[in-house]
Amino acid sequence: MLVSKTPNPLVIPDRAPRIRNDEIDLIAEILRDVPDPEIPAVSVVDLGIVRDIRADSVAITPTYTGCPATIAIEQSIRHALDAAGFAHVRIETTLSPPWSTDWISDDGREKLRAYGIAPPPRGSGSSSLKNETPAECPRCGSTQTEEISRFGSTPCKALWRCRACAEPFDRFKCH
Repeated sequence: MLVSKTPNPLVIPDRAPRIRNDEIDLIAEILRDVPDPEIPAVSVVDLGIVRDIRADSVAITPTYTGCPATIAIEQSIRHALDAAGFAHVRIETTLSPPWSTDWISDDGREKLRAYGIAPPPRGSGSSSLKNETPAECPRCGSTQTEEISRFGSTPCKALWRCRACAEPFDRFKCH
């Protein structure tokens, strides 16, 4: 996550109210408690959905263009910011560059695994777009796995099965 600690460069510093860095840190902390609506075990920060935090705006990128949860994510962030006294902070949805599985934090990857979802390895985005490398089963750790369907429980995930324990699981599509 990229966190900007400087005010908007178009604001004239001598006339604008001073924005303290701790306010940006506080906004980041608030957003760490906003769960993803489809995977409540991870936050929007854990998944890398929050791209940038400024004193006057938060930029987000959904995990998938056309993600049906985008509106719910925006509403959850809006509610959290409003409740904490940051009603003036805008939420901007940015689609370019597109979200990448590399933006999932290390903590987020572990939370996904504990929740039963296999995250792709860091750095695997463009090299394994089709998920051709075996996924590690989040239940037993085996790599004796296979993709059952390119479409999982959400558009950003594919359905996989472990041959060792026979359990199905979702895997984030690498991108």
